[in-house]
Amino acid sequence: SYTIAVKRETVSRGGSQSMHTDLSAGDSINIEPPQNDFALVSADRYLLIAGGIGITPIYAMVEALSAANKPFQLIYCTRSPEHTAYGKELQQLCGNAFTLHHDQGEPARVYDFWDHFESPGKEHVYCCGPAPLMEEVKALSGHWPEENIHFEEFKTVEIIREDDKPFDIILEKSNRKLTVPADRTILETIRDAGIKTTSSCESGTCGTCRTRLISGEVDHRDMVLLDEEKENQIMICISRANTGDLILDL
Repeated sequence: SYTIAVKRETVSRGGSQSMHTDLSAGDSINIEPPQNDFALVSADRYLLIAGGIGITPIYAMVEALSAANKPFQLIYCTRSPEHTAYGKELQQLCGNAFTLHHDQGEPARVYDFWDHFESPGKEHVYCCGPAPLMEEVKALSGHWPEENIHFEEFKTVEIIREDDKPFDIILEKSNRKLTVPADRTILETIRDAGIKTTSSCESGTCGTCRTRLISGEVDHRDMVLLDEEKENQIMICISRANTGDLILDL
């Protein structure tokens, strides 16, 4: 079984809200095999740092290290008890190795990490959380061996950029030509036109909306396609035309 954590964001593109409001016990959803780009390496000891919903991958590490009887310390920073996921479970797993800090959203009350980074140690540091937390840890660990510091970043993908321009797409199978506005994606334009297609993350990271590119010069913005695939494929949720029209196999 899998346990996943999705923070409900009221100001977002709707994915997290949908997970909270549209799914019910007993519903089935499609998933793909997990990919691990934030894997634990073998070390004598570990310092785990999480902020907010960034506890998600760190929690899995805590379980693995606890099962292996590996020494670690966990620092978990959240706004308040109400914004703390898995607090009780982590306390039971970690015992005295657990530090839970609430800053109430006040900059003056953020956790002071300096004592942990003043002198480079042999432990491996794993950090996941909001940008300010990540930047703080990066700054404080600059004098540490680079291979000892590991980050898992999650941030809003810039789907639409200020300098984006409208362009046309030609859907060969549908025999239609559509204009993609400067503030809309190919996927949204196709959806607005009533044409069915598949998507999931809508941020260029999952590959669900992969579409065959017949011709055109593409501004590839995804994080999925290999260089050799970019000549004839496109992620329509995020990529755009560089110049001219795009002809798609839709």
